[in-house]
Amino acid sequence: MGYRVAVIGATGNVGREVLNILSERNFPADEVVALASSRSTGREISFGDKTLKVKNLADYDFTGTDFAIMSAGGSTAKEWAPKIAAQGCLVIDNSSYFRYHSDVPLVVPEVNAHVLDAFMADPKRSNIIANPNCSTAQLVVALKPLHDVAKLKRIVVSTYQSVSGSGKDAMDELWNQTKGIFVNDKPSPEKFPKQIAFNVIPHIDVFMEDGYTKEEWKVLAETKKILDPKIKVTCTAVRVPVFVGHAEAVNMEFENPITPDEARDALREAPGIAVLDKREAGGYATPVDCVGDYETYVSRIREDVTVENGLVMWVVSDNLRKGAALNTIQIAETLIERGLMDKRAA
Repeated sequence: MGYRVAVIGATGNVGREVLNILSERNFPADEVVALASSRSTGREISFGDKTLKVKNLADYDFTGTDFAIMSAGGSTAKEWAPKIAAQGCLVIDNSSYFRYHSDVPLVVPEVNAHVLDAFMADPKRSNIIANPNCSTAQLVVALKPLHDVAKLKRIVVSTYQSVSGSGKDAMDELWNQTKGIFVNDKPSPEKFPKQIAFNVIPHIDVFMEDGYTKEEWKVLAETKKILDPKIKVTCTAVRVPVFVGHAEAVNMEFENPITPDEARDALREAPGIAVLDKREAGGYATPVDCVGDYETYVSRIREDVTVENGLVMWVVSDNLRKGAALNTIQIAETLIERGLMDKRAA
């Protein structure tokens, strides 16, 4: 049986990746529809060896559609996701709007796919499933196998996030500033609060009253919701002049002893992870290495000598893939593989 899939926000960075990955993974779809706002209606967009003509979200009838994959921002999700879900379509939303709603599961399939069973068995379900923040997704994939072995107590994470996490305009700003500096043009920040070319900015999203940014708060709240609410988490989120690929330095404290070798073995056996950890020059993953890949890369696994039962690791992933587009498709694939789509009429 094939499924009907609507990709909302199809002309954006993540929407285009959704279409690419649906094609790459041979998702069992009989029909894929590209949707966006009225200003993009009629544009042509690639889907494998086909070309799709973008349709207007406001005019589309979702009756009979199985999955709506939304990558169009929080305001669009707030307005449209409940309307689409009310037509019996499962909405998998990439925005932050629904992530903290108690009736909406926040899912990374390698970590907490089991929550989908109860969700789909509930006749009063919202029909909306949330995709986590890009930094959270790769983080919890790497943390889960270690948590299973030694039980995490505390995590300190510093993220080094590429500009693609802020969209196409942000990527253009990095490109234009970089070119301009070489011809002595003074950078003019628009998308970022300061110059991003040849710089790092310890500020992503808005500041909150406690001094954390909202991006940092997302990592805290989402890690707890997905993995374990008892884990203590603190985060510093930094924007770096990289086009694609987020990196994270992660310090972990466990309840039980765990050695770097034990951690390495657990990670190698876990789904969605590639361990690249040679203690030599170049024996680690960088954002450039992960672009276009599905895996989350883990490197630099070593003891944290400042705490009992402590480890440190370096985590890298393509934020447009595992951090967004890939994870949404994996959620849909998991629903199919677990036979949960048959329960929609329950």
